[in-house]
Amino acid sequence: MRASVRTQSRSAAVGLVLLAGCLAAFPLAAKTLRMASAFDPQSMDPHALALQYHSRVVSQIYESLVSRDRNFALEPALAVSWQHLEPKRWRFKLRPEVKFHDGTAFTADDVLFSIERALTRNSQRTFQLRGVQSARKVDDLTVDFLLAAPDAVLPEKFVYVGIMSKAWSAAHGVVEPQNYNARQETYAVRNANGTGPYRLKSYESDTRTVLVANPDWWGKRGNVDEAVYVVIQSDATRMAALISGQVDFVIDPPFQDVARLKQEGRFKLADTTDIGTQYLGFDQSRDELQFGDVKGKNPFKDLRVRRAVYQAIDIDAIVSKVLRGQAIATGSFFSRLVDGYVPELERRLPYDVAAARALLKEAGYPDGFGVALDCVNVAFRAAVCQAIAGMLAQVGIRTNTQVWPTATFFPKLTQATTSFYEVGWSPLFDAWPSLTALFRTYSTDGTGTFNGGRYSNPALDKLIDAIRVEPDAVQRRQQVGEALRIINADLPMIPLYRRTLTWTMRPDISVAQWPNDVLELRFVHIGEGNS
Repeated sequence: MRASVRTQSRSAAVGLVLLAGCLAAFPLAAKTLRMASAFDPQSMDPHALALQYHSRVVSQIYESLVSRDRNFALEPALAVSWQHLEPKRWRFKLRPEVKFHDGTAFTADDVLFSIERALTRNSQRTFQLRGVQSARKVDDLTVDFLLAAPDAVLPEKFVYVGIMSKAWSAAHGVVEPQNYNARQETYAVRNANGTGPYRLKSYESDTRTVLVANPDWWGKRGNVDEAVYVVIQSDATRMAALISGQVDFVIDPPFQDVARLKQEGRFKLADTTDIGTQYLGFDQSRDELQFGDVKGKNPFKDLRVRRAVYQAIDIDAIVSKVLRGQAIATGSFFSRLVDGYVPELERRLPYDVAAARALLKEAGYPDGFGVALDCVNVAFRAAVCQAIAGMLAQVGIRTNTQVWPTATFFPKLTQATTSFYEVGWSPLFDAWPSLTALFRTYSTDGTGTFNGGRYSNPALDKLIDAIRVEPDAVQRRQQVGEALRIINADLPMIPLYRRTLTWTMRPDISVAQWPNDVLELRFVHIGEGNS
């Protein structure tokens, strides 16, 4: 134990030396926010990715037609109003006198271009916009959206669909989104030109991103003039940077440090329950597991095997021991913040090793089987995967845990080159985008983008499609509940837990904490006397 502590201390010390070099060019100014996270945004292209770690940075630069206010409620952004004119036509009035960061005017032409770009094959935002057939310019500040079928909740689907300059994109050869899975390098990966409250100053992948305030922004923001996002994957080094004053804010402090931080009272902490959920997913498309030791079979196609995995996991022990109580175990695929949430689905199947073994034997795997478990290289998630591997071993499922960097892990997920995986998902308030992204049959037209197991259920597909076009809110909630019950019974994925999101910062920093773990810089204020 002591040797391990000494090793961690040495690693933290070395990391701090390297970090000091990273921040040397950024002396602390009165209104500079230096934020540390384990995650890199991966790209500045607003449509190439739909990852939380990407959105939390890129959304400061590229605005959408709609956004969220301090309380996470929907609010106007680049659109000032919208009207449902006909069952299959919405009209959006655009904000006047808005300029891109290069000084050019924002108009309807940029909206038409951006929506078309977000609907192309390489875009990971396509799933949100399913049903949008076209956008038509009425005048420079008015756009009509024509739909394949009625959509009563269209405005929310534009959240995080960033608006780009048509002229800038054409000039720099980025009319189409970056092909992230192919690791394509384009001008939009390291350069940006949005309308948002912050401009991109520099982006060095896996190192740091620097944003500076946009003096011409149309809205009201806090007093952060410069934001420096530093990537520090090591938990110990990230916290050492905060304690030493090299960073001001840590968005993902280690779970094991939260209780001590609260007790010490040296830093301000903000916490809330995550709107998202962590899951285990399975390959359910191949007849033989690509990364397993069973020949000619795919155990995960059998519901009994998926139930066995579920019941072999003592999620309460994981929450208590691995996550230090900083999470809530759940059997529900969506949180209570999602419209259509079904409270009774929170109750999990019981942890029961004997029942799991019996299910495996009944399914034809009395001695279990071997399979690779793919996880992302984030300390707490890797630790959870290791704990799950140990629990599955008790029922005969021999798990080889593979921990990947995000640049490798997420393409494996979206390209379905994984047999067994752990993933997290943050939904919108409307359930449909999440249902179509995670559980609908995969198609190159944008459905099932994050259906990494390529699960397919025609009855569920039909219901998800019906939810998209249902105009009655009460009926829509009932349909969402029905879909969630189907998923709960069929277990295409296994829900695990929802994190307690804890942000740690200097005492003089004031923020608005959203439940999707995105820090909006426009709500940040630095200065004594803030609560």
